[in-house]
Amino acid sequence: MKTIREICCIGAGYVGGPTMAVIAKMCPEIRVTVVDINPDRIAKWNDEDLDKLPVYEPGLAEIVGETRGKNLFFSTDVDGGIDRADIIFISVNTPTKTYGKGKGQAADLKNIELCARNIARVAKEDKIVVEKSTLPVRTAEALKSILHNTGNGVKFEILSNPEFLAEGTAIEDLLHADRVLIGGDETPSGQTAKDALSSIYEHWLPKERVLQTNVWSSELSKLVANAFLAQRVSSINSISALCERTDANVDEVSRAIGFDSRIGPKFLKSSVGFGGSCFQKDILNLVYIAKSFGLQEVSEYWEQVIIMNDYQKRRFADNIVSTLYNTISGKKIVFYGWAFKKDTNDTRESAAIYVADALLDENAHLVVYDPKVPADQIYADLDYLALVHRKTIEGY
Repeated sequence: MKTIREICCIGAGYVGGPTMAVIAKMCPEIRVTVVDINPDRIAKWNDEDLDKLPVYEPGLAEIVGETRGKNLFFSTDVDGGIDRADIIFISVNTPTKTYGKGKGQAADLKNIELCARNIARVAKEDKIVVEKSTLPVRTAEALKSILHNTGNGVKFEILSNPEFLAEGTAIEDLLHADRVLIGGDETPSGQTAKDALSSIYEHWLPKERVLQTNVWSSELSKLVANAFLAQRVSSINSISALCERTDANVDEVSRAIGFDSRIGPKFLKSSVGFGGSCFQKDILNLVYIAKSFGLQEVSEYWEQVIIMNDYQKRRFADNIVSTLYNTISGKKIVFYGWAFKKDTNDTRESAAIYVADALLDENAHLVVYDPKVPADQIYADLDYLALVHRKTIEGY
């Protein structure tokens, strides 16, 4: 089995930073370097004040403080990190496309392709390349094509290692993972690569929790896992609308059905709707994949989860207006929290953004407080949403 001495992770965001910090802590003999082209982000990861880390997760600052400068490093030297590494994790943003074919549903793989071409250009020795970003099925095939056809004769093994982290509990999710999924080619060299990556996680997880599959199963499992979780949220939210029209209490209904061992209690808490970077993006990706294979009924089934989530956010805003005598013009409304959930500073797809946008359309005066989200991020979120609305209206 290949001995891993150095790891490079491209992307210092909500997945790359925490994951590499935990690997550095649990594998002190391995040098872990997180690289990013954003110098401000890297500067924050290197700041002596651990409260200024760009990602907030309970327990993360302590691990970074313990490992940074020993075997955990943050750098803008992307080429250097690639050159030295035995394993390269790709953990860059893969947003939903806002243009062209697949607009509004397919994943935008521009950043993934740029990473692959950079790896191919720099690498002089055989490498294991790991997909860590959430990606559509068969992305590994595209990575393999780029790396093998534009490189320097270097051999690459492509693995899929999707993350199953919940923001707010990411460190616990890493340290006590239900499972780690590693997909790769079912060839001798592919098996060697899978075993090498497995050995890293087996530093702290039982071997039986590290599951090996083919690469396509691994890629699809990530999308399906998030789709199933989001489906549960939309399901209970749909029932909350019914409860509000009757004398039923949605919390009591949720508790009652959660006692059924076949159902269980998790992800059955009624809310304004799910947010975050993964649920909506992954479901839309699943919808697009199903459509591309002509599975219209499958795509419509999963699209309904998104439709229900959007309905819940609209319904919440409408209830505020109707409760305040159908006018909120000039009225002050306070938001306690802007991130999409507690114990994170991530605002991506936060329900608060959409509710605030609807209330601003009614000329409400909003006051927002979130201890982990700065004011400039709140303004940026609303500006971005306004830009998306404008493009939709103008037909861009």
